[in-house]
Amino acid sequence: MVRAKDPLRNALPFERSVRELDLKIAAREAELREREEEVDPAGDEALSAMASERDGRLAEMLAGLTTWQRIQLSRHTERPGLVEYLDLLFTEVVELHGDRLFGDDRAMFTGFAALDGRRLMLVGHRKGVTTEERIACNWGCAHPEGYRKALAKMKLAERLGLPIVTLINTPGAYPGIGAEERGQAAAIAWNLLEMSLLRVPVVSVVIGEGGSGGALGIGVCDRLLILENAYYSVISPEGCASILWKDSSRAEQAAEALRLDSGTLVELGIADERLPEPPGGAHRDRAATARTLGEAIGRHLDELTALSLDDLLTRRTEKYRSMGQFVGAPSN
Repeated sequence: MVRAKDPLRNALPFERSVRELDLKIAAREAELREREEEVDPAGDEALSAMASERDGRLAEMLAGLTTWQRIQLSRHTERPGLVEYLDLLFTEVVELHGDRLFGDDRAMFTGFAALDGRRLMLVGHRKGVTTEERIACNWGCAHPEGYRKALAKMKLAERLGLPIVTLINTPGAYPGIGAEERGQAAAIAWNLLEMSLLRVPVVSVVIGEGGSGGALGIGVCDRLLILENAYYSVISPEGCASILWKDSSRAEQAAEALRLDSGTLVELGIADERLPEPPGGAHRDRAATARTLGEAIGRHLDELTALSLDDLLTRRTEKYRSMGQFVGAPSN
């Protein structure tokens, strides 16, 4: 006997009541269609009541979201990632493989693509969709050959005069022995240096998780954008809690202490723009999220391509040199 899949299996605890009403609304709409009746929320009392209740619960959920809950949304199983955006946002995609040194890391995607007719080089972390793909992609944790592949393709884009777009979504670079033996730290460090000198516009978007050097390895850019429920941090909340308190279960406390919310990143000048998500998270309306991403990426690329090369490189340098500035108390 094959068990039916639980439609709520991926629902987070704080969104479960909203998802339950989504299912009831979908069932009522299906019932109306079967009876060949018009699906009109305003014209059907039961449907209207459920939609109103769902919207109320959704508004209540959004009003009380904590930093930790937003991090959970950034990791949501149904959250769109690079694979989905390849279908929803980009066209003329031609994937490029290999680092010409060791192998091809599936956790790192590189390839030519077009966005509204604008040709570019697309680089991004790939987590995979199915269990098999996630295992093959190592859940988005790239090896050194992934970062070397990314840099090789970005240098190719520089030679061709193509702008670069990177999509960041990783808990961190893979920390295994093999990765360290093949120069994980050196590969990321080399990317930081070379990306700072690229002679073409670079726009990076944190679409989910942005963990540590694994994220920064493709994140040195002219403009850093971040989705509303994404995070970008020197360490994951679990890692921070393990170091500070020797207890990873205190990740929620660590998330609040780290101030990982996207709004704070904009306030601190680390991110340049916070992109809104559909109410409840990007997974609730993937197409709308893709449209938001496409508009923002296109707008920033237009602004950057209008700059002279000297101005572009000067502004990139100033962007990173200005991070971390603070005003101290006057000395006595």
